[in-house]
Amino acid sequence: MPSATSPSPPPPATEREPVRIGVVDTMFARYDMGAAARDELAQCPGYDDTFRVVATTVPGFKDLAVAAKILIEREHCAIVVALGMPGSAPIDKQCAHEASQGIMMAQLLTSTPILEVFVHEDEADDPEVLARVFENRSRRHARNAYWMLFEPEQLRSRAGQGVRQGFADAGPLTPSGGVDTIR
Repeated sequence: MPSATSPSPPPPATEREPVRIGVVDTMFARYDMGAAARDELAQCPGYDDTFRVVATTVPGFKDLAVAAKILIEREHCAIVVALGMPGSAPIDKQCAHEASQGIMMAQLLTSTPILEVFVHEDEADDPEVLARVFENRSRRHARNAYWMLFEPEQLRSRAGQGVRQGFADAGPLTPSGGVDTIR
């Protein structure tokens, strides 16, 4: 009989806690990016059994890095989708760059992927088009997070295909001549 201080063996694989995928969004965005990402993840195979979503909301995109780091370190998320909307003013573009640097630093400090999903307010003049960009980019990056964890072959099969999130895919480039035409 083991003593009370003996560590218990790890649970069988069927009893392990589901993998956690973090979703952090912002109040500043003009579209509910987090809802789109969470809905997309809920449609993936294994939702609730194999993986769960842990979500939080912060004021603006400059707050995403620390929120993502907290989801990784305290909530044990294996990957985080960080969603935000930089405005159209020059200062917003500078702040987006700084926020992006923070997200990259959080990835390096935690050795955990954080998918940065920014939709810039000036990507489209038409509000309908901009809403579609928000929806598409949020969903496609959420699906990318799922694929990174559970179906990496989905990403490999799309390598070099000009796949885009938000707008139509650009498609692959194919050289018409041989390699010797490049000088």
